[in-house]
Amino acid sequence: MAPNNGNQPFALEDPDGVPSARTGLPVVVIGAGPVGLAAAAHLLERDLEPLVLEAGPRVGANIAQWRHVRLFSPWCLTLDPVSVRLLDLTGWTGPNPDALPTGGDLLERYLEPLAALPALARRIRLNTRVVAVARQDLDKVRSPGRDQLPFLVRIRDHQGELRDLRARAVIDASGTWTRPNPLGAAGLPALGEPDASARIVYGLPDVLGRDRGRYTGRRTVVVGAGHSAATSLLAVSELQQQAPGTQVVWAVRSATPRPLVGKGNAGADELPARGQLATDLAALVENGRIQLVSGFRITQVELAGNRITLAGDQFLGDDLTQAQRLVVEADQVIAATGFRPDHAIATELRLALEPALESAATLGPLIDPNVHTCGTVPAHGIAELAHPEPGYVIVGMKSYGRAPTFLLATGYQQVRSVVAALVGDHAGAVHRDQGPPAAAICATNRALLITAQRRHRRQPAASAPDRPTSLVAGAAVGTAADWSRATCCP
Repeated sequence: MAPNNGNQPFALEDPDGVPSARTGLPVVVIGAGPVGLAAAAHLLERDLEPLVLEAGPRVGANIAQWRHVRLFSPWCLTLDPVSVRLLDLTGWTGPNPDALPTGGDLLERYLEPLAALPALARRIRLNTRVVAVARQDLDKVRSPGRDQLPFLVRIRDHQGELRDLRARAVIDASGTWTRPNPLGAAGLPALGEPDASARIVYGLPDVLGRDRGRYTGRRTVVVGAGHSAATSLLAVSELQQQAPGTQVVWAVRSATPRPLVGKGNAGADELPARGQLATDLAALVENGRIQLVSGFRITQVELAGNRITLAGDQFLGDDLTQAQRLVVEADQVIAATGFRPDHAIATELRLALEPALESAATLGPLIDPNVHTCGTVPAHGIAELAHPEPGYVIVGMKSYGRAPTFLLATGYQQVRSVVAALVGDHAGAVHRDQGPPAAAICATNRALLITAQRRHRRQPAASAPDRPTSLVAGAAVGTAADWSRATCCP
């Protein structure tokens, strides 16, 4: 099961041999988001002990920052089947599999109930930040006996003190939310960008809610061409209807006309909500409510009194030698330019990163956003995620590096494979279906939710066991909605 780049999957103790120094230690999971909690559930199912370390004050701390945003993916694509099975055994009433949740729904109806289960609650440590991961007693240069030693996980605990933990393996599901891409077109912060941070919001502000006063009656520039940019643009446009004098400019780097969101219209998109977003956005640009500035490569940001200016080159076509200087002035900037991974905690580990995306090297070609959307990325697992450091693996959004094409269903498939490999189930770690994972996940969750709803109407809730009951791998029942071609990224 070794991947073709020579990296090694998890090195395991021989169950019939002499126990190694790693025997009996927990598997540390970094991050208590959807994929991190799914990894913990899968570990419990396989009789391994998880220890989930979450830097924030709550599970799903990153999601809480965009709780106002509605996902384009339905519930059947945002749930992990093993976690659903664990919840079901407690009498949990699941959501409509076809409904579109908000970030708040994902927290309150799924992640928080899951984390509150006794089987998981005592294995989660909040306000605990991982600052470094290494091999106990060896730096990254030393090789002899390396794969038999436990990992040393250095944390800063809730009291601010540094401590060292030991782990048999480490699954990093910490995501990329805390490391947004800068405005600068070259991948570096534009000149002056850090000094202008008071007028820049990175990610997804709550334009119509808690951040409303920041944008009401002001001119806002939204930078970016993806789903996050589109969401903010529509929100500012709605605010524009409610508060005259509110203006919005949309700045994108591409100079070539193309569908900037999804497939460009509601009729062509497999996900109706995302397609409608594209249709609405195009109409707003056409009628002049959103001013589109294309081909704009930002190189400098300056504050001028209560205003902020973005300066750079504007290309009017694909010829990068033909550009004119452009300056855009506004009151506020929303930087929806994507995210990138932070590998600083692993500087003493042996990683093999794809040079452009900063994902695992073998995974890079499968997720290249120049070629793939979420729906065309094939199912993958430990073989593609492995690094030269056996026992350390990155899953979830962070596993994709700089690629924006991650789908939650993909993350759940990843942890299924990773945990199977960790217990030596090499057959279970291999994906039999080489296509996108969305259809199988959605069908499995649909069947679980419908069956649970019928059962809970007839009988009282049962107490949850310490470990979830196993699911039949590859189970696919129910075809009321086919999300097999889904290309959205929640």
